[in-house]
Amino acid sequence: MKKYYTRACNFYYGDLSIKLAKNKKTLPLNGNSDISFDHIEILSRNSKEKVHINKIKNLSKFLKQKVKKDIKIITKKNKNFSNFNFNNIPNIMGILNLTPDSFSDGGKFNKKGLGYKQAISFSKFGSSVIDIGGESTRPGSKTIKKKVELNRVMSTIKKLRNEKISLSLDTRKSEIMEKGIKNGIKLINDISGLKHDKDSIKILKKYNTPFVIHHIQGVPETMQINPKYKNVLLDIYDFFEERIKFVRFNGIKHNNIILDPGIGFGKNLKHNMKLISNISIFHSLGFPILLGVSRKRFIKDISGKNDSEKRLGGTVSSSLFSMMQGVQILRVHDVNNVVQSIKVFKELIKN
Repeated sequence: MKKYYTRACNFYYGDLSIKLAKNKKTLPLNGNSDISFDHIEILSRNSKEKVHINKIKNLSKFLKQKVKKDIKIITKKNKNFSNFNFNNIPNIMGILNLTPDSFSDGGKFNKKGLGYKQAISFSKFGSSVIDIGGESTRPGSKTIKKKVELNRVMSTIKKLRNEKISLSLDTRKSEIMEKGIKNGIKLINDISGLKHDKDSIKILKKYNTPFVIHHIQGVPETMQINPKYKNVLLDIYDFFEERIKFVRFNGIKHNNIILDPGIGFGKNLKHNMKLISNISIFHSLGFPILLGVSRKRFIKDISGKNDSEKRLGGTVSSSLFSMMQGVQILRVHDVNNVVQSIKVFKELIKN
């Protein structure tokens, strides 16, 4: 049977959105009237059609049932967890790489005490969660030993445990997940989509810990060697469906799950642009969306800025675009600048 997908589109934001939703001219995204929509796009592997919400009644019986079911999911309110507030989006996840070789800030915060200071700074600037990583997963990178990764992250995690800061741990290894959770980690961010270590799912179930399902094609060492998809948007949607079935089969009953399509992880410029510009398709899966566009290579490919630290403009513009598509979490290096841009943008669209 032909498979169809539903993407919310044509969004409104702020006071106008609240007014339109109140008058039932639009539908609130995730139960939040601050952002609403009045069109949906119905996609298949060989077709797509935009339909106004008032015209859904004119669809075939099969499509009408499918779309109504998806809209029920799209408009359902997300429950808060791990210090994320889904009533006020986007939330900011600050990136804290305690590595010598990450693609953008490798070597900056892996010296004694610097990671702690950066985390405190991120929190003051408005980061809801700080994502700590001890292993680089940049293109071409290789897996490091557990002991090395643990040594890089644990002292900072333990030091931050006494602070009122919510921490996420970026790791693919179950042993490190468990040690982190025992020391106050509130979220696990595994870029392998829980495929690297077969015991990861057992740890997440044991401690009932929220986690990110992240998409990657291949492994970091080889992921950027000619990545291919039949349809990058729908292939990743199907991947998420499969992973959700996997975690349910393995006993995960809670809904404290986040979806990250993995910008730059086994994707070229065309793939990344397709994903970002159509990111709202993933709302119909019913879980918060996390997007990591910060300082990514696609910004360099478009702007010509090769130095990763000179990609702030591209980071801000793609972050604001994603916010207007209802993305709930933005994972960024430049917390202060992105938070500032969001505050100013929200104020501007009020008037």
